Amino acid sequence: MPTATTIVRRAAVRADRIADTVSLDHAAREAVAGSLVAEGGLGFAVALTKAAPLEDGDALRLDDGRLVAVRAAAEDLLEVRAENPARLMRLAWQLGGSHVPSEITTDVLYVPATPATAELVRGQGCHASPVSRAFRPERAAHDHSTCGHDHSHDHHGHDHHHAGDHGHDHGHDHAHDQDHRHSHHDHVHEHGHEHGHDHGHDHGHVHGPGCSHDH
Repeated sequence: MPTATTIVRRAAVRADRIADTVSLDHAAREAVAGSLVAEGGLGFAVALTKAAPLEDGDALRLDDGRLVAVRAAAEDLLEVRAENPARLMRLAWQLGGSHVPSEITTDVLYVPATPATAELVRGQGCHASPVSRAFRPERAAHDHSTCGHDHSHDHHGHDHHHAGDHGHDHGHDHAHDQDHRHSHHDHVHEHGHEHGHDHGHDHGHVHGPGCSHDH
């Protein structure tokens, strides 16, 4: 049985590599594991090298190179509306504080159809209607991970960025050390261009370490 080991984010999914599609609800996309059977009958195991939530449109890369596209399955939700945007905004704030996943649109919220959520909606004076649709809730900023290609590519880019920063800091410290040495010996004719300039204009004069010379 083929095994899914890597998540490929939506922007990097190649349509010509997709072998099948699997539909998962929000809970299953949050913690995909075990064995799955795609819509076309392809069975596969899931053993991700780095576990992360799946988004609608992502794909799972099998160990043989094929991709299984991920689709958000329809599930029971509450469609929440309010008489004014401010009331809906207050409800969204309450839902976030209660860690209730919410899909936010211009004038509607979609939330899980649970008794606790329904009570919270009523408590804020909003109106809820049951619906069945794909659920694509907002994700907290710290949960966003690996946009673009697969995990290994993003990891490489991350390391490259820090390597560049390290090199820059090292150069800065080196320059600082040189400045410190110049100040300590009380002269500026020690390195680089300034040293060459003094050598080219030396006409037999003898200068001490603390001597300055006007040209």
